[in-house]
Amino acid sequence: MARAHLLVVDDEPAILTTLQKALTLEGYAVDVAGGVRIAEEKLSKRTYDLCLFDVQLPDGDGVELLQRVRAAKTLTPVIVMSGHATIDAAVRATRLGALNFLEKPLNTDALLITIETALRLDRAEAEAKALRQAAGLSFELVGESPPIKRLVEQIGRAAKSSATVLVTGERGTGKELVARAIHEMSPRAKGPLEKLNCAALPSELIESELFGHEAGAFTGATKQRRGKFERASGGTLFLDEVGDMPAAMQAKLLRVLQEREIERVGGNETIKVDARVVAATNRDLVDACDKGSFRADLYDRLNVLPLAIPPLRARREDIPILVKHFLELVSKANDRRDMRIADDAMTALASYTFPGNVRELRNLIERMVILTPDDLISVDDVRTCLPGGGASKATGLYRPGAPFRVLVDESERVILQDALAHHGGQMAATARALDLERSHLYKKMRALGLRGGGDKTEDDDAT
Repeated sequence: MARAHLLVVDDEPAILTTLQKALTLEGYAVDVAGGVRIAEEKLSKRTYDLCLFDVQLPDGDGVELLQRVRAAKTLTPVIVMSGHATIDAAVRATRLGALNFLEKPLNTDALLITIETALRLDRAEAEAKALRQAAGLSFELVGESPPIKRLVEQIGRAAKSSATVLVTGERGTGKELVARAIHEMSPRAKGPLEKLNCAALPSELIESELFGHEAGAFTGATKQRRGKFERASGGTLFLDEVGDMPAAMQAKLLRVLQEREIERVGGNETIKVDARVVAATNRDLVDACDKGSFRADLYDRLNVLPLAIPPLRARREDIPILVKHFLELVSKANDRRDMRIADDAMTALASYTFPGNVRELRNLIERMVILTPDDLISVDDVRTCLPGGGASKATGLYRPGAPFRVLVDESERVILQDALAHHGGQMAATARALDLERSHLYKKMRALGLRGGGDKTEDDDAT
């Protein structure tokens, strides 16, 4: 296990030297600071496992320093110490989240026990959080199909880096879940995970949310507010629905990704930020770039590590596994632990296209558990709970009023999309699996308005 890294802040050099030696002998890595300014510099450069703050410092107050640490939404345990301890100071520190308040002169043995206990509790909380996140990950990424196994491997590799990640996938595939998994498996896991839905706010509010604002920057801005980039420093910023970000904000986001610095709305101070960005969208950003609705240079900055989540129809072999998984979870939650599903009901579910993907499947299982009067979910129960009785959705081919040629094109488009997703966008593998010449596959995709990853150009096939 890596050594715990501590920060000790005190204005007395002798105490700093004594504590640094004692804690180093106990196996801790120790940084020291003689005041608030130096402490803030060190805190801005790394995340500590535990901090010890003196109350009275030459350039500030240790309790106020604690308040700033908590305002940054870091979960670092903090112990406050003082040679002039008062009940008021102890109450202030405790209310602000201090783990303990110690009086000077410090008893070294008592201090070591306090630190060891604090770190043990912090590790226990981190492990509990990891278990909760692992449970959340299994909630959507259950499966044994090649596409889902490949995605899990890619998430693991992406998590180890600090590069920007672009997660793409249809609605209900679990894009936010993938972003959370990347954060929790990364070296930044102890830092914050901030989230912003870019489609939920107008551009002027997105700017304030991302970059923060100064007091008086606009009507209603009564005090300074730190934005998500600042609050995510040392951690991860998840930008959901980034394809819907207004054009003006796209240019500002591009600058931040390039320069790694921001300016609050209404301010002129340049602030360095250290947030790993994970973006997600269900839009085709390449097509949006071609149409001019999304900046190509921003797409290039975001698409450093692309992760494509396969739709559920591209991994149908996972549907029975997911059904059993959700059935167990939902049955327990609704106190119906004996619920089972009939074989023909499972077959009906496996033939449904699930346009809402895994989220729709989970909701459907919950609906059936609640509405089915018996302990056995039948095929009739499935048909009753499927949208429109499941008739047209079961195949996804027929739509009343649509010409036959349109329906055929739509069917071919779905088949090609599924095949490409299954083979990771590799054109050669897709063509082989469909028993098509690659040149014919390219022409068919162009005729249907599809784009592929391509491992060889159409001109190469023609030569």
